[in-house]
Amino acid sequence: MARPRPEPMQVVKQRRDAALKALVEGVPYIRFLNISFDRRGDELTGVLNFEEKLIGNPFLPAIHGGVTAAFLEVTAVITLSWEYLFPRIESGELDAEDVMNDEKIRFPKTIDFTVDYLRSGLPRDAYARAFISRSGRRYASVRVEAWQDNHAKLFAQASGHFLMPQPRPDKG
Repeated sequence: MARPRPEPMQVVKQRRDAALKALVEGVPYIRFLNISFDRRGDELTGVLNFEEKLIGNPFLPAIHGGVTAAFLEVTAVITLSWEYLFPRIESGELDAEDVMNDEKIRFPKTIDFTVDYLRSGLPRDAYARAFISRSGRRYASVRVEAWQDNHAKLFAQASGHFLMPQPRPDKG
């Protein structure tokens, strides 16, 4: 018995990108803050695209602390969701339409989230990457780092714990 021929890499890449786009665009607050994600393989980098509305202190000027915290938390949640969904996307079980369907996709819920503000966020694009320290069936622990021009000079970092979504019982 012959093995099925693997899908062309371009098809797999398009399915990954479409699923990630649907995951991100399904949350209005992410669209409001103009956060996007750059995907390289299974690694995600959050991008807070700068806009004047993000300024909290116009005298410095600096990105609002609440925007910074939200950016870090969104990066953590999307990274956890992506990690959780990636195997199902890879197998072809899920596609972009499934990701947009509320019945199939649920996000991790924040238990606690602690932000360390290290310096002012300047009026320019910011980047963040989440690192999953532990991810089980019920609970996950995540660390997030945010920088602007130089990855070695973080302007904020955070750590958080999340309740992972549980499979829905069959509605038999």
